[in-house]
Amino acid sequence: MNILLAMIPAFFWGTTYAVTQYSLPDWPPLLLGALRALPAGLILLAVKPTFPKRSDWGILLKLGSINIAAFFSLIFVMALTLPSAISGVGMISVPVFAMLYHWIVSKRRPKGIQAFFGFLLIVLAWFLFDPSSISLNPIGMLAMLAAIICIVIGSSITKALGSHLHWWLILTWQLILGGVILAIAAGIHAFISPQVYVGAIHNFNLTHGLGLLWIVLLNTALGYIMYVWLLQRMTVVDFTFGGIANPVAGIITGMLLLGEMFTPHQYALMASMLLCSLMPQIIGLIRNRSALNKAKQA
Repeated sequence: MNILLAMIPAFFWGTTYAVTQYSLPDWPPLLLGALRALPAGLILLAVKPTFPKRSDWGILLKLGSINIAAFFSLIFVMALTLPSAISGVGMISVPVFAMLYHWIVSKRRPKGIQAFFGFLLIVLAWFLFDPSSISLNPIGMLAMLAAIICIVIGSSITKALGSHLHWWLILTWQLILGGVILAIAAGIHAFISPQVYVGAIHNFNLTHGLGLLWIVLLNTALGYIMYVWLLQRMTVVDFTFGGIANPVAGIITGMLLLGEMFTPHQYALMASMLLCSLMPQIIGLIRNRSALNKAKQA
């Protein structure tokens, strides 16, 4: 049951790309990032007030800068420049980059099964993102690469902080601090290029409002509340199975809201990438259950 619940926040996160292109296509990424992060962080603070110690502000500011300010900006650049399905499917390559990062930085060699499916995922991605078969914005592709790097580094910092700070405090204050950074950056950008922001405010309509409510309330506030709540009741491995809903949401909402269509060959590559991203967890879970059954029989 918990795995089914884990699919809910993952699905909301996967709708970011299509909802942004459909309802907020001309809004600047810095403004969208600020509007997504800061209100959601303040909602989480109101739900459960928690405040950091003086010694924790520095690392939380660093985390908010990477995990929220940079990452949210890059996500919205992707949302405005790449097909929704491509953004959703492309982000499942995060484990491959995490594996390489820990291998290089921490000298932690990946397991054989992880290395095999990671290599297979890269090969499939190479064919899916082949310029001869699909036209993709290079700025969007660079934003995707940078966003993946932000996730890997930010997750490493978050894991280290988790040993002495509560998850809720980390989540709340990285959203608030990252949102403040984005608000300041958006203000500077508005001073330099005011026409983009004036146009967004002047032409504000119901579609814009509904898009913002979806991104702030469902995509971020509810999504992250469920994320934290579920991680206290299930293992990280089990939670990752719910992540399959993220790229699926990107594909479905891209078709429904934007009319995105791909060839059967491209859909087959997407499905293969989804399967490759899940196989190490599936095999690991099967092996663990098999070992437990053998231990009980012994």
